[in-house]
Amino acid sequence: MTIAAVLLGALSTHVTNYLMERSRNRYQLLTRWDDKKIDAYGDYVDAAKARIAMAVRLYEAREGLAESERSEQELRKDLSEASRVWGGAFERVMLLGGDDAIEEGHELNTLVSEIAWQATGKISGNLDDWRRRNRAAFRKINAFHEAARQDLGIQGSVTGERHPERDLLLPPSRQTSDDC
Repeated sequence: MTIAAVLLGALSTHVTNYLMERSRNRYQLLTRWDDKKIDAYGDYVDAAKARIAMAVRLYEAREGLAESERSEQELRKDLSEASRVWGGAFERVMLLGGDDAIEEGHELNTLVSEIAWQATGKISGNLDDWRRRNRAAFRKINAFHEAARQDLGIQGSVTGERHPERDLLLPPSRQTSDDC
C-alpha cells in the first residue's frame, strides 16, 4: 500500500509539473509575440512621425516658411532615409500585426506619402492643403494606435470622450486668425 501511495504521489507530481511547464511555455510564446508586436507598432509610429518631420523641414525650407542650415539636397536625403526606415518598419507590422492594425497602417501610409510628395513638389498644394494632410495623418496615427491596442488586448482608448481630438501645434507667429 505504501509503495502504491508513493508511486501515485510521484505520478501526480510529474503530471502537475508537466502541465504547469506546458502552460508556462504557452504563456511565454504568447508574450514573446506580444513584445515583438509592441516593438513593431512603436517603431512604425516613430518612423511615420520621423518621415513627417523630415517632410516638414523640407517643405518649410522650400516654401520659405523657415530657414534651414541644411541645403534642400541634404533635406531631401534626410527625407529619403526616413522613408527607407519607415518602409522597413511597416514591413514588420505586415509580418506581426493584426488585420485592423495593418489596414490602418495602409491608410496612414497613403497620408504620410502625400505629405512627403507635397514636400518634394511631386504633388501640388498650398499651406491649407499641407495642414489638412498633416491633421489627417495625425488622426490616422491615433486610429492606428487604437487598432494596435485592440490587437494587443490593451484596455482603454487614445481617442473619445476622455481624450478629445487635438489640433496641430503651431508656433504663435505662424498661426493665422482662423487657426485660433
